[in-house]
Amino acid sequence: MIKSNDSAIGELNDIVGFHIRLAHGAVYRHFAETFANLELTQKQVSVLWLVGENPAISQIELGQRLRMDRATTMTIVNRLQDRDYLRRERSETDGRKQALYLTDVGADALAKAKLAIHEHEEWLKSRFTSEEIEKLVEMLARIHD
Repeated sequence: MIKSNDSAIGELNDIVGFHIRLAHGAVYRHFAETFANLELTQKQVSVLWLVGENPAISQIELGQRLRMDRATTMTIVNRLQDRDYLRRERSETDGRKQALYLTDVGADALAKAKLAIHEHEEWLKSRFTSEEIEKLVEMLARIHD
């Protein structure tokens, strides 16, 4: 039986997926509160971060690395470009592809987002020991890999 603070949920207490959903909800709410002033979504931050670490990454490779379909990737890139966070240039290595780069405004937004992520991660990690965090990440990877 899974331990829970809420005995009123009956047999739901034994459903692993139910606890994952509750945990996801709590993490997402805290993330949304932490990021409220930045007006960025988790996916947008992930895109900025990956482009910042990989200047000239193609839109296709970006979507593959973040496990997003082409339409979602294009929508996010378009929105970030409309906000002057990203710019597209023709790839120097493959003229059929668009290379993505952070603008100065995008780099500033990413820096602010990283500070917010640090705050969010501190909140989340404060619930676990270092060993538990390592094991939790390992176990969650079994689900999403």
